[in-house]
Amino acid sequence: MIVTYLLSTSLKSVSSMKLHRGLNINQRSASFLAHCLRAALSENDSPFAGPVKVNETYFGGRRKNMPKSKRKGLTGRRAVGKTPIVGAKDRETNKVKAEVVSCTESETLQDFVLITAKDGAMIYTDDAMAYKGLAPAFGHEAVKHSAGRYVRDQAHTNGSESFWSMLKRSHKGTFHKISPKHLDRYVTEFAGRHNNRESDTIDIIASVAQGAVGKRLRYEDLIADNGLSSGARG
Repeated sequence: MIVTYLLSTSLKSVSSMKLHRGLNINQRSASFLAHCLRAALSENDSPFAGPVKVNETYFGGRRKNMPKSKRKGLTGRRAVGKTPIVGAKDRETNKVKAEVVSCTESETLQDFVLITAKDGAMIYTDDAMAYKGLAPAFGHEAVKHSAGRYVRDQAHTNGSESFWSMLKRSHKGTFHKISPKHLDRYVTEFAGRHNNRESDTIDIIASVAQGAVGKRLRYEDLIADNGLSSGARG
């Protein structure tokens, strides 16, 4: 109950080290418990009616802080070597949905939009080529971030940008290091907490308890290889 309260009400979450000290359990048990609750925060809500703001971000350490051996293998833009995350925010309900993706190519991002938004919803994105072709299934307007424009009439992605900001502040201020292997659960946690933030504390805790039904996370599954690096990124 204490961990559920802390995890579901702390805007920047709570680290396993804090739980380890507060609950007098070892750090490994505290981390496992926190990950179980993160899984419980996942939601299966109906698609967003829109307007829906969609954009992506990249998660990972700064290149200058990486070991020289790793930096030597990275070429191209600064996003190289980082983990992409795509997210959407419904302007009417202020709910968000976000998930880690393997890449930011058009098929991946547009599949996310197809699952997240209702047919015919208005979609606002930046001017990335990957979003071209959303019509005629959706209305689509793009803001030219590449030209330094971030708002055009009703079109902007500012709501999802603020969600990314909170997630990244927790990375620097609470966890300090997050591995790509477990990143998706952290993203799920922040999306679930954002979507429940207007509820009373008791209702939030009840929602987490209800969300845990049928979502068992075994320790063996937590530490199993999922193809992603378990090395923490600062």
